[in-house]
Amino acid sequence: MARQLPHQADVVIVGTGPSALILSYILHGNVPIYDVKSPHPDPILHSKLKNHVDLLTADVDHLTEHFYGSRFSYSTQALPVNVLLDTLVRPYGETDEAERKTCVKWLHDPSRAVPHVVVGKTTHTGGQWADNPVKASWDIAALSYAGMLSLPGYSFEEYYYSVHGERAPFYLRPTRRDVAGYLARYPEVVGISDAIFSNEALSGISRYLDGFYITSHQLVCKYLVLASGTFTKLMPPRPLLQPLMELRPPTPAASKEPLLVVGSGFTAADVILSAPRDQKIVHIYKWAPSTNPSPLRACHQDSYPEYAGVYRKMKIAALTSKKAEAEGRRPSAHRHPSQLDLCRDWNTSYEGLPNTAIVDVDSHGDYAMVTLQTGDKPPFQRKVGSFAYVVGRRGSLGHLSTSLRQEVCPDATEWSNVTGATLRERVSEGTEIVPSVFITGSLTGDSLIRFAYGACAYAAGKIMAQQVHQSDGEEHSFTWKVPGRNGRGYVPAMNGLQGHEVRFIPEHRLPLDRRKSEICVQGS
Repeated sequence: MARQLPHQADVVIVGTGPSALILSYILHGNVPIYDVKSPHPDPILHSKLKNHVDLLTADVDHLTEHFYGSRFSYSTQALPVNVLLDTLVRPYGETDEAERKTCVKWLHDPSRAVPHVVVGKTTHTGGQWADNPVKASWDIAALSYAGMLSLPGYSFEEYYYSVHGERAPFYLRPTRRDVAGYLARYPEVVGISDAIFSNEALSGISRYLDGFYITSHQLVCKYLVLASGTFTKLMPPRPLLQPLMELRPPTPAASKEPLLVVGSGFTAADVILSAPRDQKIVHIYKWAPSTNPSPLRACHQDSYPEYAGVYRKMKIAALTSKKAEAEGRRPSAHRHPSQLDLCRDWNTSYEGLPNTAIVDVDSHGDYAMVTLQTGDKPPFQRKVGSFAYVVGRRGSLGHLSTSLRQEVCPDATEWSNVTGATLRERVSEGTEIVPSVFITGSLTGDSLIRFAYGACAYAAGKIMAQQVHQSDGEEHSFTWKVPGRNGRGYVPAMNGLQGHEVRFIPEHRLPLDRRKSEICVQGS
């Protein structure tokens, strides 16, 4: 029998991706501590931290002010708080696959745990890793190395060994299947599954008294954490292309007609790489390498051979256009074919059409005739049997009420088109972007798992610090009226990390937190 969401919790985390899991792990009372016995190689950073080891109460500005002038290679693109926790968790970044040095130890302190729920729409934890909206192969390799994907308390390497019976190779880029499996297993292994609720879509979240009310589940909370990400939905095609969405995706048994792919990024490449070996592909993409290059351009042949290979096919198609031929340019031949070259006959199965527009669609049930045009050249047609429109993914704030959306994101045009840049400026001073509302993960503008730790530590530290202390040993409880419940109030639905009892009590207001929130971690 499926568990029911409680009617009250101190914290509601929207989303079940990696950042939500990290935050839940911390809110269960697992505190990141700077390990002075494993000092950071940056002596300045070490000197600042050695007398203040609790990373949930760290002064980020003070600790990171020297990063820009440091001889150590600190990221200048990620948020300072995310860079700080990343360099402490992995002080040598991607170059320390063998020793796996860390400057952080996790100490369990039950007195600092905060009742919370983690709620997401996917069938199991993992966020975008648990979803596969474009039907790409689960065996496609992740962009990050295995060591960059681990969450606290249970590393990806431990998961890999338990599944494959051997240690993960150095500098492994694991498959999406393995990453999804790891994130699905993580809550149970580290003991946070009691707070996880999957297959639940929250909506109608608005401010209520000094907290929030979630209409869809009649749930009230004190703090709201948006960990819903910027990859929750594919950007939809324009109305002209809607008939193509009815075409079936390609399968090995039915790949006679070409697959039409629109897009120039990683997801488009994933679709192409996942297509059956004999599948013909018509690929439409933007080509402007000097002003708006494809993200595939940054993929080195040695580290990301499959993506570099797709980019090379796109480049060759662009250079062999009629204009390129008139100028006498030819792509150089490769003496040694790559694995990508050997996996299919690209000359006969791939047609790259840079900067080409679809001007008409004539649907015939299981196939369609599309009319295409490149610049001012004459239109031409292609028959296609399947279609993938993969020009990007976006997040949405649709689960928030209009008034709360306006608080979080004043620009209404961005509410259903959230990117990493949408809220970036708002987190320059902290990830509590409006009172009692925090954002984590890719909503902060840093999409890599390795950079998720910082915003989670910041949110957890602020929430723990704002909790009302228990006074003189007297046990307190609190209640709010919940709209639509006959004026009756509820005690917290999670009176501990395991309890989910709900009972009625007389209506009155008392402190939210029933536990002490003082720092009581003893260094070891």
